[in-house]
Amino acid sequence: MSDIVIKAENVGKLYKLGEIGTGTISHDLNRWLAKIRGKEDPFAKVGVTNDRTAKGSNDWVWALKDINFEVKQGEVLGIIGRNGAGKSTLLKLLSKVTTPSTGNIKIKGRIASLLEVGTGFHQELTGRENVFLNGAILGMKKAEIKSKFDEIVDFAGVEKYIDTPVKRYSSGMYVRLAFAVAAFLEPEILIIDEVLAVGDAEFQKKCLGRMKDVSTNDGRTVLFVSHNMGMMAQLCQTGLFLANGTVKTYGKINDVVNEYISSNARTGFYVSDGNGKPNYFTMIKTQNALGEVTSDYGFNESVFLKFSFVAKEPRPGMQIGIGLHDKLQNRVTTILRETKEFKKIGEYEYEGLVKLPSELIAPNYYSFLFALWQKDGSIHEIVENVCPITIIDTGTELANYEGGDHGSFILKPEWHY
Repeated sequence: MSDIVIKAENVGKLYKLGEIGTGTISHDLNRWLAKIRGKEDPFAKVGVTNDRTAKGSNDWVWALKDINFEVKQGEVLGIIGRNGAGKSTLLKLLSKVTTPSTGNIKIKGRIASLLEVGTGFHQELTGRENVFLNGAILGMKKAEIKSKFDEIVDFAGVEKYIDTPVKRYSSGMYVRLAFAVAAFLEPEILIIDEVLAVGDAEFQKKCLGRMKDVSTNDGRTVLFVSHNMGMMAQLCQTGLFLANGTVKTYGKINDVVNEYISSNARTGFYVSDGNGKPNYFTMIKTQNALGEVTSDYGFNESVFLKFSFVAKEPRPGMQIGIGLHDKLQNRVTTILRETKEFKKIGEYEYEGLVKLPSELIAPNYYSFLFALWQKDGSIHEIVENVCPITIIDTGTELANYEGGDHGSFILKPEWHY
């Protein structure tokens, strides 16, 4: 028997913007007739790509198009993409909340979906009643639900409120109980959208542990959506990167995360759009010792950051802050400097150059954040995720262990024996 539990083949979802239905009975009838005859949706030919940033002339939009992937039993698949990329639409198709316009999805096993806070909960029922209701919806017998009830309540930490109507729960309590129900009532497939962001750090850690346990020890399949790339890298084996409703990358999670992050970073060098702010950066670029603009550096090379900014109203205590971020967007280090120390190159324009030393930043992918701010904490401008760079291993002791996470710095300590 095949160990594939989810298979999506040429899946697409077509929507009409602005109103429910197609607008006329004749259009709806044409679509219905085409469907029962096994023909293509007549409006599919005029559908456009789902790019929410661009104004289109067509009301028909492909929220998803030509989606193909497989998920094996016990696998954890991370679904990554910007807002509006089609992630939630895909989960709704997999959860059978809606049906695909094209293609088909084959699923083997029971599905528990947590697509938003309080999914499947009845507002007037108590926490206890909702646990049994959700269990019944999943096809479980009362005895099975009873055997898991104490674990669910203990994990959620809502014992004091278990007999209170859930309409009186906070959003955090909601998601705690909803996750516990989904994770402990033993569905073969667990689908989780970005709801864990509602919980606190301690609960998120518990959820990660439970999802690892569910996939590794119980052999169940997990589909997980999050904007937290660190959480994705910890939990998932494979990743699916969606962009404008299509699959951009599908494969090993580290490769998919790297592709997603690099696609968000502004490549080359950053130039301000001149948006009229009284204080803003006009140019940022990374260059090598020869002054050449590049994004690739050997471990034995220094990285030079050259930038300019306008301060039309210079104030005492104005500072430049530069943040170095790793591939998961964790802050590695921060550099601060007062603006009065920079070279003036125009009436209001200043220029800076900073050198990051060689043989220190570990081989990996990084990007920068630039901020113009006051010592009192007020911020004039922040430019995030710019000038991505790759530090390439040119012969460190870790070269034989390529692909591992060795931190952000390679120190050369003094060894005393």
